[in-house]
Amino acid sequence: MTKAEIQRLRSLREKKHRESLGLFVVEGDKVVAELLAAQFPFTAIYTTEPAGRPVSAPRPASPSAPPPPLHVISADEMARISHFPTPASVFAVGRIARRPLDPAALAHGFTLALDGVQDAGNVGTLLRVADWFGFDRVLLSPDCADLFHQKVINASMGSFARVRTHTVDLAATLAALRTAAPSLPILGCDLAGRDVHALPALPAAVVVIGSEGRGLSPGVKATLTDAITIPRHGHAESLNAAIAAAIVCDHLATRRPTAPSQ
Repeated sequence: MTKAEIQRLRSLREKKHRESLGLFVVEGDKVVAELLAAQFPFTAIYTTEPAGRPVSAPRPASPSAPPPPLHVISADEMARISHFPTPASVFAVGRIARRPLDPAALAHGFTLALDGVQDAGNVGTLLRVADWFGFDRVLLSPDCADLFHQKVINASMGSFARVRTHTVDLAATLAALRTAAPSLPILGCDLAGRDVHALPALPAAVVVIGSEGRGLSPGVKATLTDAITIPRHGHAESLNAAIAAAIVCDHLATRRPTAPSQ
């Protein structure tokens, strides 16, 4: 590897360089394999597999797309480009791509909205929650942890490639939704809310999760149609944001009305 190539890959540790180059990295054979299985279009993959051992060919993003270049490098080179104290055996590079949001789509299906969730592990786990319960999309406010941070991607366990995500001005987006679809429930998780188990079956809804430290922001809170909570039976002060979201999403997904057969 050239010195310039090593420096470029190392620079992707920082968000400003990820944004300027339009690239991000993922490390670890398991998470890279999960993203490949989800047909994620990596631009390059580096591995320390010895030349004498077979290296699995990466799967292309589509049957007509060529597989990403696979580079076998030394353990020393992997240590120099790795973003972790203990390097993994696989290091992959992806291109940053952001989907535009169709505001009209929010009136249909289930949306999980993250309001200032700054812990990268929580953001990744929330993507897994949305994926597990079949939510249609995830919205992130700009002050959430960077979607292309390695901790987000690793914690998502492949859901990063499957869940539709959009970074938006959350307060403005939800305010516009209240006008466009006034009957759509916008449910914010709040300790002072009503019991989530009292909600009726809903065909569509937006579930808003705030940061563990400050809860929902005032602008987002003003757009809610209802505040909901999970009843506390013990003495814990609060629930982790991802755990709370999982309980709420499970309730909504389990009671979601089935479409009538044609």
